[in-house]
Amino acid sequence: MIYIKEKWMENFIKILFIILIVASIVSIFGQVIALPSGPTLNYLSNTSAPTISTNRSQDIKGTITTITLNLAQQDYKWKAYVGNVTGSLSLDNANSKSIYDWALTSITGEVYVSRASTVNWNNISCVNQTVINSEQTALGIASNIPDSINATFNNSKHKNFVVATANITNSTCRAIATYLNDTAQTVNETALFQEILLKDDITNSMVYTSIIEPTKPLGYDGLNNYNFQLLVAENESATIPTTYYFYVELG
Repeated sequence: MIYIKEKWMENFIKILFIILIVASIVSIFGQVIALPSGPTLNYLSNTSAPTISTNRSQDIKGTITTITLNLAQQDYKWKAYVGNVTGSLSLDNANSKSIYDWALTSITGEVYVSRASTVNWNNISCVNQTVINSEQTALGIASNIPDSINATFNNSKHKNFVVATANITNSTCRAIATYLNDTAQTVNETALFQEILLKDDITNSMVYTSIIEPTKPLGYDGLNNYNFQLLVAENESATIPTTYYFYVELG
């Protein structure tokens, strides 16, 4: 009887060992596709246009002065993010321990920004008008103004790109191209710093998408090299800034 008990324990330990090995293999190889992930975000700077008052001291008493007034006013319905993406490819386990990684000499892919803290990356498509209307309502933006989300993203020219397993065909989504050296670009499929509107098909959350520029051209200010630039909408009447979540998918 003692021999049978010992034999049973030995077989049980062998079976348990095999189960642990299989569980480890499933943990390591269970995820078969690369999904956008939350990057480490380092704050570098923040800038805004100055407020300047204007006066006239030469208008004498008893005169009528005809003037024209022109103002480029800061738009508080929007804010922007620019910068550079760095990173590497790695093969990790569930505890983020790497067995190997690969340095990248050229960064490609996309930067994603959304008010949603969780995005279903396997269910992504072009934004539709319903989601745009919902986003504008959530941020207190009227639909009939020139700086609404709807009026700003009034083009549909952009490159083809892939989000997780979804292929986003060129020129099928709402898109813009942000400025180069303080100058508007022609929005087409070869423009730099393209930004595209996508949505999570499960939650209908809107996702701003900036295609990474691997060559890091001079950006909107004509002074610094960036590989992404993007705009996100803001609630101008709110006292607390809108929280956005960042995700990156390397090419």
